[in-house]
This record gives sequence, C-alpha cells and structure tokens, in this order.
Amino acid sequence: MWGDSLCYVVLVDGDDGLAFPGFCRVIWRAHVREMTDLPMAERRHLMSLVFAVEAAVRLLVAPDKINLASLGNAVPHLHWHVIPRWHDDSHFPAPIWASSARTVAVRSAAFSFANLRNAIGTALSEEQGGS
Repeated sequence: MWGDSLCYVVLVDGDDGLAFPGFCRVIWRAHVREMTDLPMAERRHLMSLVFAVEAAVRLLVAPDKINLASLGNAVPHLHWHVIPRWHDDSHFPAPIWASSARTVAVRSAAFSFANLRNAIGTALSEEQGGS
C-alpha cells in the first residue's frame, strides 16, 4: 500500500479488516525486535509514519478512538498496529484481541486503498514539517 526504504504500511484484511475498517500495520523492513534497537533518527521516522497513518485513518473512517499497539510477542519483528475503534464495535472497550463482547454488523469500509495511501502521504508530509 505505502512504503519507503525503511518501512511499509499494510491494510489489514480478513475478519479484523471487516470489523475494524482502516486497521493498518506499520512494519519495519529490516528484522528488528525492539524500538530501542533503532538509531534515534530511525525511531523518529517510524513514529512519524505511525502518527501519519493514525491521522489518515482518523480522517477517512472517523472512529471514536484509535488504538496504537506494538506487541511483537508472537512475531518478534518491529511493527505497529493502528486500530480504529468505535464505542459499539465487537470488542469495545477491551483490546481487539480479547474475546468479543457483542455481535455487531460488519462496518462498511467507505474509503479506497488509493484514498488511504494519499491521506498517509499527506499526513506524513505534515508530520515531517512539510506543507
């Protein structure tokens, strides 16, 4: 979807993508286990991208909340989850990895991959001090 030489962004598909449209992962290309394994400039670059993805998702799907998570317990490779949440989603207020609290209709993803990619680019430019 979006990428540069250091990291890339993917839109989560499958059941999680249907229940939480706009759910993205920001993935560091090189194998790195922890944020503190990165030099400071690379940490800043990664977090700028995480913040830009958050801004893009907020703009396009207008969730009630955004959850940011960097777990890596199952796959010890540096990546961040950007998860849009709604007060009436299937798991709220618990994390999406908890048991479902209720059954809800699948949310409609009212945006295109191109719109998300463009919104990420715009938000990243703003995050890095561009116009």
